[in-house]
Amino acid sequence: MPSVAVLAADGFETIECLTMVDVMRRGGVRATLVSIMPTREVVSSLQIPVTCDALFDEINFDEYDCVVLPGGLPGTHNLEASPAVQGCIDSCVEQGKLVAAICAAPSILAHKGLLAGKNATAFPSFQKDLEEGGALLSESYVVRDGQFLTARGMGVATQFGLALAAALVSEEKAAEIRASIQWEG
Repeated sequence: MPSVAVLAADGFETIECLTMVDVMRRGGVRATLVSIMPTREVVSSLQIPVTCDALFDEINFDEYDCVVLPGGLPGTHNLEASPAVQGCIDSCVEQGKLVAAICAAPSILAHKGLLAGKNATAFPSFQKDLEEGGALLSESYVVRDGQFLTARGMGVATQFGLALAAALVSEEKAAEIRASIQWEG
């Protein structure tokens, strides 16, 4: 069974984060919502408290096929400021695993130089970070280039989740989920 760790920090964008968990679980993917904070409870940018499945230190990321970085502010900054998250990203990249980021979070990958020469996208106010990091900015709302999947923001969270399902399971499973949720995007 494919598996995804969705990292959550205080200030995350609720829909970008929880949509990934929802779509992955609908697709039969083991999706774990992981708090990088000292407690399992994280608070979204809109002050919505969410209880995560596990703390960061409780997870063996070698058992996961993908790490998802939700956007939101200051959530993205909290993810980027975490040495543990930085190490997790590095390990995933070294192992050739899929790394997915949405909204402001692709800027984390760009700041690390991981998107240089890659097609990518981000929330419009963060696209300059991608360009400065050498990314080839795409007009698409969701972009996969190699082991990186990036998306613009909350409005395309379902499309992002379906692209992730297609990458981890199959196009057929993504189509099945799309039909079951009545999404035509």
